[in-house]
Amino acid sequence: MKVASLWRYPVKSMMGEELNACDFTEKGVLGDRAYGVIDTETGKLANAKNPKKWPNMFQYRASFTKPVQLSYPIPPVRIMLPDGQTVESNENDVNHQLSESFQRFVTIASPSSAAVEFEGYIPEEINELENRGTTFTRQSPENTFFDIATVHIITTSTINTLRKLTPESRIEPRRFRPNLILDVPETEGFVEQEWIGKNLSIGDDVQLRIIQPTQRCVMTTLAQGDLPKDPNVLRTLVKQNNGNFGVYAEVLQTGSVTIGDQVEIL
Repeated sequence: MKVASLWRYPVKSMMGEELNACDFTEKGVLGDRAYGVIDTETGKLANAKNPKKWPNMFQYRASFTKPVQLSYPIPPVRIMLPDGQTVESNENDVNHQLSESFQRFVTIASPSSAAVEFEGYIPEEINELENRGTTFTRQSPENTFFDIATVHIITTSTINTLRKLTPESRIEPRRFRPNLILDVPETEGFVEQEWIGKNLSIGDDVQLRIIQPTQRCVMTTLAQGDLPKDPNVLRTLVKQNNGNFGVYAEVLQTGSVTIGDQVEIL
């Protein structure tokens, strides 16, 4: 196996950046979910998991204003709004501009020790799901804006398997917002689910522990750029793989990762 692609998402639930190399810290890819948009009315994290309240999250694109480095503070982030305007997180009127764009009073923030909650919506149109049409609330791990764990992994095998199961859908990795895409040649099926409880060694330094499958949600069905809205993506996963696609991992040993690095299961 080898690393086929690396991604980070500077602002929670916004479009992210594809990388040639990155550092893995105890909190995952350096700079990943370094910022979030907070609803000032509720104190909850704006999240594409609840498109009823935040229907346009995937129309925002975030990138850092300068390289992210281990020995320096996380730099400001530049956000491209749906209308093409840009705003930087260190500008005096950033919260005003974001509030006007979202049409809700919001602030941009970094993670803190205070617990932060987010909401998710269970799509009504997918009959295979329980509690359809309802909204749930979850809490991010302390000092993060993650949903569950700090690293999300998918494989080329899982991507190709889902493409075969739903040929009418456009199955592209960006629907699933991974940090790592691993090339697993000559393999079929949802192979990473066999790695639960095992460790991955990546390149010379990094080691990850696979902790659980990634239970997918409404985000996989939403439009992103030229990708259309497609409830069949989630419907197929629920029918064929208990709603799972990819795995979550935690970082056991930090270090740098580069495209093409070899990956071994320990």
